[in-house]
Amino acid sequence: MDKNLEAELKLIQKNPAERVSRLRALSLPERSVVLQELSSHIQQTILTELKISEVVDIIDHLDPRQAENILARIKDQKRRLTIIKKIKGEARDKIEYFLRFHPKATTSLISFNYILVAGKTTIGDAASAIEEHFEDTGKFPEILIHEKGHLVGEVLMSTLVRERNTATIGRFARPVQTVTYQAEVAEIVDTLTLSHRKKVVVLDNDESVLGIIYADDAMSLFGKMPAESLYNISGMDDTSRPFDSVSKKFKSRYQWLILNLATAFLAGSMIFLFQDTLDQLVILAMYIPIVAGMGGNAASQVFAVMLRGITLGTITLSNGMPAIWREVKTGVLTGIMIGLIVAFISVVWNDSALLGLVVGLAMVGVHIVAGLFGAFVPLFLKHVGKDPAATSSIFITTATDVFGLFFLLGLGALILL
Repeated sequence: MDKNLEAELKLIQKNPAERVSRLRALSLPERSVVLQELSSHIQQTILTELKISEVVDIIDHLDPRQAENILARIKDQKRRLTIIKKIKGEARDKIEYFLRFHPKATTSLISFNYILVAGKTTIGDAASAIEEHFEDTGKFPEILIHEKGHLVGEVLMSTLVRERNTATIGRFARPVQTVTYQAEVAEIVDTLTLSHRKKVVVLDNDESVLGIIYADDAMSLFGKMPAESLYNISGMDDTSRPFDSVSKKFKSRYQWLILNLATAFLAGSMIFLFQDTLDQLVILAMYIPIVAGMGGNAASQVFAVMLRGITLGTITLSNGMPAIWREVKTGVLTGIMIGLIVAFISVVWNDSALLGLVVGLAMVGVHIVAGLFGAFVPLFLKHVGKDPAATSSIFITTATDVFGLFFLLGLGALILL
């Protein structure tokens, strides 16, 4: 950076009221350079005040990694996504991959509350950088140490207090947990949980530091998922509360129940289709709730696993076929095991080997359906832009009910009549 630009950078840092106007007065290349040199706090302030078109122009002038860093400073998710859509060139794909968020999140998990200093830096100089960061943000930063751009560890604030100002800070570096920016959210959560660390440092492919993820932020964000999912799966608005008025409870529930009624009639149509079979084989009626119930339970297990993967960003329809196929094969194995148990009970209870065969095969069939629909439906709904948590269960339940009855009554008509 030349001396004139360094002088302009200092003026922008020291004059909050003139920051945006001074930045706008620079050429586009100069704006890009200066913006990168500012602290993360000042960057966030400026990016809020600039027009979207101005931010897009600056980001288009940066390489993908630099663009990622600038975009991650934008707290407003809607504004950030609008900017991403307008970005041209190679930056977009990598940026979209980097900026993955929990569906309910409004800010990034990545924190920029750190300073990165060389190992040869004295503790006195590091203290000056800490003071500058505190003046900008009101927070004391994490102190990360690098050697020629590669992260080597962190230094605790308590260490700086104890040691001499002339000592080099790299002597006191200790290892810090890291993940790459391409790590799935599930991997980040597992890393924090298994290592019992309070934070992880996020690195780019070239091992440069992109930010920090704190355990408290990750756990508080992802710890909300089960309760939200419970509301969504039942078709309820997550604002519903126990002491809501009767009218509010009614308005929030009746549409979902009517939709369930329609699908229940679809399952009932299977009984109507095979009414002659039931007239002659009344004994099959006792197995209807068993087959339907076991199919629903198996599907709910698959659905829970897939929903967690979707929410954490580890699976999509495009990469999910191996997982779907594994769920189907698992359905075959569990269906055979449950089918053998039910068939044995049926033979002992009803004294009919053929009835045991029908019920056992129906169990295998409904478990296969549970694996297929429990895995495919939420992925497909997510792919077409629907909320899989709120809409999947009704389709999955309908599928297991309809096919379960079809297998039970159809095989009964084929084998027993």
